[in-house]
Amino acid sequence: MANAGLQLLGFILAFLGWIGTIVSTAMPQWKSHSYAGDNIVTAQSIYEGLWMSCVSQSTGQIQCKVFDSLLNLNSTLQATRALMVVGILLGLIAIFVATVGMKCMKCLEDDEVQKMRMAVIGGVIFLIAGLAVLVATAWYGNRIVQEFYDPMTPVNARYEFGPALFTGWAAASLCLLGGALLCCSCPRKTTSYPTPRPYPKPAPSSGKDYV
Repeated sequence: MANAGLQLLGFILAFLGWIGTIVSTAMPQWKSHSYAGDNIVTAQSIYEGLWMSCVSQSTGQIQCKVFDSLLNLNSTLQATRALMVVGILLGLIAIFVATVGMKCMKCLEDDEVQKMRMAVIGGVIFLIAGLAVLVATAWYGNRIVQEFYDPMTPVNARYEFGPALFTGWAAASLCLLGGALLCCSCPRKTTSYPTPRPYPKPAPSSGKDYV
């Protein structure tokens, strides 16, 4: 029973991580404009995401512009996009595979070994999806840090980490933790010894000696 609870906990954590990955990919606040400098302008807030850049006015009006050309984007943004989409697709596949292997489901009840294998495979796919999201967010964050400390970057063109980046890190952590729990939820194999065969009893002696 405890093993089934551990499996269910891993699935719920991984599923929440997958939802967080979708939210992080869609959010436009991957990097926010930094106000580190002498000329601080608080009338508007500038932030960029994977698909668009937005400007938020102090009046509450928000204007966003979708990136028009895919080939005009830098390599970091293109790679981050690809890794996040791969993470979402792998997470979707992992959900279906892990659902079949869940002990609370009726699928593959006749084959317990195959059912456990499906749960482990789903956990492995969740781990790969979490790694893809973690690499994407870490790569994008490293690019922000490099541009922030680059002396050639103007002060008014520097950016800091946005909320979407922290959401992506949390989502990757949940996918990795949930996938690990799914992989560890299967019981250990117990060594089974063959039952000893009964030896035939010797026939009782008739009491007569034959020559």
